[in-house]
Amino acid sequence: MLDFLQQLVSGLALGCIYGLIALGFVLIYKATEVINFAQGDLMMLGGFVAYTYITILGLNYWLGFLFAVLTMGLVGMTIERFVVRPILGYPLFSIIMVTIGLGFLLRSLAGMIWGTDDLKIEAPFSEGVLRIGDLVLAYDKLSVIVVTVILIAVLYLFFNRTRLGTAMRATSENMLAAYYMGIPVKRVVSLVWAISAMVAGVAGVLLAPITFVHSNVGLALGLKAFPAAVLGGFGSIPGALVGGLIIGVVETLAGFYLPQGWKDVAPYIILLLVLLLRPEGLFGALGRKKV
Repeated sequence: MLDFLQQLVSGLALGCIYGLIALGFVLIYKATEVINFAQGDLMMLGGFVAYTYITILGLNYWLGFLFAVLTMGLVGMTIERFVVRPILGYPLFSIIMVTIGLGFLLRSLAGMIWGTDDLKIEAPFSEGVLRIGDLVLAYDKLSVIVVTVILIAVLYLFFNRTRLGTAMRATSENMLAAYYMGIPVKRVVSLVWAISAMVAGVAGVLLAPITFVHSNVGLALGLKAFPAAVLGGFGSIPGALVGGLIIGVVETLAGFYLPQGWKDVAPYIILLLVLLLRPEGLFGALGRKKV
C-alpha cells in the first residue's frame, strides 16, 4: 500500500507536468484553432531560461522562476506575431508543419546556446521529504502538485472574473462575433499565446529540479501531453488537466507494477479505450460549451 501511495504521488506530479503542457495545447486551439506541436519545446525552453537565471546568473530561485515565466510570455507573443499570425487562414496542414518546424528550431537553438549536456536546477525543496508514518513523499514531487493547483486556481479566476478573461473566452467561442463586439481580437490572441507559453514555462521550471533538462525533453513530454489533451477532450481546459493526470498516473503505475516496456505503452492503451467508448474525449461535450 505504501508503494502504491508513493507511486501515485509520483504519477500525479508527472501528470501535472503533462496537464500543464496539454493546457497550452488547448488554450491555443480554443483561441485560434491552431495545434501548436512546439508546446513541449516551449516547456523545454522555459527550463533552460530558468537555469540561466537561477544557476548561471545566480538569482534567487523564486525570482528566477518569475523572470523565466515572464520571459516565456514574451517568447509566446513573439511567436504569435511573427510566426503564426502571417499564416493564419492557410490550410491546416501548413500551420501544423510550421509548428513542427518551430519545435525543431527551438531544440536546435537550445542545443547551440546551452549545449547538449543534461542540466539540473537546484530548488529549495529539491532534497527534503515529508514523512507521514512510514510513507515518505519527496518535496519536489509535492511542490509540482501544489504549484499546479495554485496556477489552475489563478487561471480559473482570471478567465471567469476579469474583463480580459471574458474577452478571451468570447474570442475562443467565436472570433468574428468578438471582433464585431469591439474586442481587440489580435491582442487577445497574442495574450493567449503568451499565457500558453508562460504555463509551459512553469512546467519547465517545475520539472527541472526533478529530472534533467536537455534539448529533447520537450519533444518526449509533448508526445505524451498531446494524447492527454485528446483524452480529456481537445478544447476542454478541465479535460486537459484530467487527461494529464490520468496519463501520468497510468504511466508511473505501469512502470512500477508491469514488466519492462509497458510504461510507455499503457497510457496509449488507456487513450484508445477511452476514445473507443467516448470519441469526443472525457470532457468533449463540456469543452464545446465553455472554457
